[in-house]
Amino acid sequence: MKNIINTVALEVKEVLEKTDFNESMKLAEEIDRASRIFIAGTGRSGLIGKVMAMRLMHSGYPVYVIGETITPSISSDDLLLIISGSGSTSSLINYAEKAKEIDATVALVTTNKDSKIGSISDYLVTIPAATKKRLESEPATIQPLGNQFDQSAHLLLDAIVVYLLENQPDRNSHASLNQKHTNLE
Repeated sequence: MKNIINTVALEVKEVLEKTDFNESMKLAEEIDRASRIFIAGTGRSGLIGKVMAMRLMHSGYPVYVIGETITPSISSDDLLLIISGSGSTSSLINYAEKAKEIDATVALVTTNKDSKIGSISDYLVTIPAATKKRLESEPATIQPLGNQFDQSAHLLLDAIVVYLLENQPDRNSHASLNQKHTNLE
């Protein structure tokens, strides 16, 4: 078990070291600039999106998850953040196209910058992780399906939140973050 845990951690570390840090900084700046942030993903990427939404909410950002009943309509000064390893999930393509019709900003966290959603997006964060397709160009992994992408996306998006908090001292206190944490547990 120890060897497996160490291997998984090393895989994710190696993937994250190969990301373009400028892409992450640009996404952070766009998150900070947007009037509201809308997050979309399907499957495990959708769960990572919900984690990001929670982190942003704790940090004082107005954020919504696509598909929830309380999600309002998107407008031109908003950001749609899509998390999709393939960048080609049909429902997410539809969201991106609709957001662009409204002139909202679209960002994509993906392994495939040349995907359909990638071509629509204003901002891309490319994570060079293994996907369920196991292409020759992808790194080796002991993990099943797209686990390596999901874990890497989770840590990269958490790092973006830390970056935002470090650059906004008024939001970066444990008391401030904890005050927004749910108290209905």
